Amino acid sequence: MSLHLGVNIDHVATLRQARYRTMLGAHNVEPSILQAALEAESAGAHSITIHLRADRRHIVDEDVYLLRREIGTMMNLEMGNTPEILGIALKVKPHFVCMVPENREEVTTEGGLDVLGQKEALRASVSQLEANGTRVSMFIDPDLDQVRASAEIGASMIELHTGTFANELGEKRSHEAARLKAAAELGHSLGLQINAGHGLTTQNLAELFIVPHLSELNIGHSIVARSVFAGLRAAIQEMLEAMKGYTHA
Repeated sequence: MSLHLGVNIDHVATLRQARYRTMLGAHNVEPSILQAALEAESAGAHSITIHLRADRRHIVDEDVYLLRREIGTMMNLEMGNTPEILGIALKVKPHFVCMVPENREEVTTEGGLDVLGQKEALRASVSQLEANGTRVSMFIDPDLDQVRASAEIGASMIELHTGTFANELGEKRSHEAARLKAAAELGHSLGLQINAGHGLTTQNLAELFIVPHLSELNIGHSIVARSVFAGLRAAIQEMLEAMKGYTHA
């Protein structure tokens, strides 16, 4: 099975919100979140990832409903474990949900979710979502106790946080890659699907490829940044080309 790519289009919404946050109903609102998703699909993306944050800083409720209705591929909804967002997820029924930590002050998600410390609250949400037809992933650091906790609460998947790996170089990056490898091996042995994401680029992917059992990479910022110069379709196709080097699925 080839390695799949989930394209996160949050930063397309960030650009839209920079001008149109208070006037989303205007006729000239751009860029279009739907157009970005359809372009990503056309370029070969296997899923579309969006994060509905509590503060609605980029993706808003209307985007979630629109994309669920209009896109042809899978929707991956990133979300904090709050009653409000959980209610939306249960109504929308995305194909996948990825539970993430959420801090209002952060620019982007800064680390993995503490599944071990929130097992019972997360277990209840996972149970509701999975019973509703949505497969659930935990966005976690490559910590073996967090991997075990994710399996124990009934999640179908984990998404390994690759931010530390991406931010380091040399021996420190190799050390983080080894941690990711160990987490992936344990997760696979526990029956979890192994995904990964955060900070991944066409330049650092090759060093990640020692990690076995990867099913899907979720990548957003690098693709949207590259699209400024190459266009969204070309940026996605460049990433897919770089991913062809992975042989451990």
